[in-house]
Amino acid sequence: SSILNHPPEERREFSNGDFYSGEVKGLLPHGKGMYSWSDGTIYEGDWDQGKISGKGKLIWSSGAKYEGDFSGGYLHGIGTMTSPDQSVYSGAWRMNVRHGLGRKEYCNSDLYDGSWREGSQEGRGSYSWTNGNRYIGSWKKGGMCGRGVMRWGNGDLFDGFWLNGCRHGSGVYKFADGSLYFGTWSRGVKDGKGIFYPAGSKHPSLKKWCRSLEYDDTGKFVLSRSSSIDVDELRSLSLSAVNRSLSMRTSTSGMSDHPRELTSKSARSLGSGQSEGHDKKNRVAYEREYMQGVLIRESVVTSSVDRSLKIRPPSTLSKQVSARTFLTFLTGEHNYHLMLNLQLGIRYTVGKITPVPRRDVRASDFGKKARTVMFFPKDGSNFTPPHKSIDFSWKDYCPMVFRNLREMFKLDAAEYMMSICGDDGLTEICSPGKSGSIFYLSHDDRFVIKTLKKSELKVLLRMLPRYYKHVGDHENTLITKFFGVHRITLKWGKKVRFVVMGNMFCTELKIHRRYDLKGSSHGRFTEKIKIQEKTTLKDLDLAYEFHMDKLLREALFKQIYLDCAFLESLQIIDYSLLLGLHFRAPGQLNDILEPPNAMSDQESVSSVDVGVTQELSIPPKGLLLVTHEPNSVSTVPGPHIRGSTLRAFSVGEQEVDLILPGTARLRVQLGVNMPAQAHHKLDEDKEESATIELFEVYDVVVYMGIIDILQEYNTKKKVEHKCKSLQYDPMTISVTEPTIYSKRFVNFLHKVFPEEM
Repeated sequence: SSILNHPPEERREFSNGDFYSGEVKGLLPHGKGMYSWSDGTIYEGDWDQGKISGKGKLIWSSGAKYEGDFSGGYLHGIGTMTSPDQSVYSGAWRMNVRHGLGRKEYCNSDLYDGSWREGSQEGRGSYSWTNGNRYIGSWKKGGMCGRGVMRWGNGDLFDGFWLNGCRHGSGVYKFADGSLYFGTWSRGVKDGKGIFYPAGSKHPSLKKWCRSLEYDDTGKFVLSRSSSIDVDELRSLSLSAVNRSLSMRTSTSGMSDHPRELTSKSARSLGSGQSEGHDKKNRVAYEREYMQGVLIRESVVTSSVDRSLKIRPPSTLSKQVSARTFLTFLTGEHNYHLMLNLQLGIRYTVGKITPVPRRDVRASDFGKKARTVMFFPKDGSNFTPPHKSIDFSWKDYCPMVFRNLREMFKLDAAEYMMSICGDDGLTEICSPGKSGSIFYLSHDDRFVIKTLKKSELKVLLRMLPRYYKHVGDHENTLITKFFGVHRITLKWGKKVRFVVMGNMFCTELKIHRRYDLKGSSHGRFTEKIKIQEKTTLKDLDLAYEFHMDKLLREALFKQIYLDCAFLESLQIIDYSLLLGLHFRAPGQLNDILEPPNAMSDQESVSSVDVGVTQELSIPPKGLLLVTHEPNSVSTVPGPHIRGSTLRAFSVGEQEVDLILPGTARLRVQLGVNMPAQAHHKLDEDKEESATIELFEVYDVVVYMGIIDILQEYNTKKKVEHKCKSLQYDPMTISVTEPTIYSKRFVNFLHKVFPEEM
């Protein structure tokens, strides 16, 4: 019976020169058969209703051949492809492209074994080079991206984060001689703070530290390329490894006070092998700070700083946090449910209001009845989907107002929803202030979600009509941009209020310093033992003044005056300027010390010619302003920007773009991508330090915005209390004319951004 059911065989030659020999069903190839195309391509294997399906072998005229599974005429399933250059891939296929687990041996004998997606390496995989290098870790779109380990043929090893084939984020570099560098990288070069342990010195456990790469300084799981190094912890651990009998320290004593001579001597000393700790007799650790591969600051971790660098015990720290956090119950599983509830509520809000035709807001849109309330049971309802969280109630405040604000800020509703409510979820970040608020960051860093106190919510809703008008009249406003206000009521009655804001530091550039500036000196400093790479510093910590183009500065202060006048009218006096700085490496050393595309670090700083070091005090020219070209830069508005392109005096009062050589071309807007020169302020009264500061002038890219505008002081008692804490005279401030704060605030900023003489 099997013989009777077997399809008949045919030999058929077509007019175009193609030839088929095999089983058919009707007029179509079906079963086993061979097809030869006129160009020399040959297939032999299974057919199904005229399509190549099943097992088979395909040989192209170019010499390439594939043997394995087919489906519907596509390479689909498991198979082996040998290319004309003799590279061989064996593994999974989907619709003619490599997709799934597979192994590829290249013509030069390089080997990749791991996951593929749409034809490129993506997921977990291992790549071995013929020169002995090997990488094991995460891939994305054909490049090393995410967590991974690279071992070089010379014995060096890097374990940390990667982006587009370059080291990017936290990591540890272990040299063949046993020395280690714990730090951060940006686009393949060291960028930020870290600690170097010379060969022979004791260092923190590599296993323990590498596990900590997946957690931030709050202990939360983040697994992000932007993870920062905990220098304080490394510094503390390194103290036990320091030789207690060490008598020689690195300090600035004995050096000339002249900046140029100081820089020359520092550069020469750091260029020696001894400064790198290769002398086994000097078993010390070096705390360093790099800027795009250039070493700008170094201090020696010795027993002499043991007392000043001690970290508080964890029990003490946890008591402080619990005392100031008003949402102490939001830990562990509760916090997880809260994030899920927030995502469900925002998805519901945006999905409901977006289809409503746009109209101008009315007075009723700001009123107490302008609320949307919905109950989200775990099993779902006629209006809500089932979910994996706990039952909760959702309240959305002034939905039409915030819908219009989002459109005014040129945010796409779908992108807004996917950014916050996508599968990647939210990341909890530690609070930089004393409010005790909890902050969440969207997976793409575009939005910050902050918990609010009831009093802050009242202030926001009361100011909302005037806020709406102000941001509508002034597209360049520096005031925080709000995109939505919501409240979640959990099943046991606890109410949590949120506001969604734009992240001012959402940029492709690394933010090296963050400052919260109020124009006050009372308590406005950060204890040294608390400073980490992403710590938000205060007024007295700012050691720079910034010089910028005449027209850029004029535009900045024009808007600051307008925004301060608006806040004065609302009786708000406790706002801050949030300042972010991206430092550019001094151009004279950038190429000498560490090439941007170097795959292997050389921890020893190259010797620098005396003629070069003598010019280090000359202001660097690492930034370039050019005439704005819309087609050359991204004009898509970010979550924190909306305004026009700024004009620069130095470019003939034309709208300008900022070029960062080898990095990017950026559109210059108010508070975003603003170029300046940072001049280091030397404090002659300051005690000598073990830290060597190599440069006095840097090119910087400035980001800024006005924050903390939800503290209202509308009674005499509140004003007097706040003025006392800020060292102002409360007798000079009336409840109806709170101008002293804004004047002091603006005067302070004039010192920070001085006018050129």
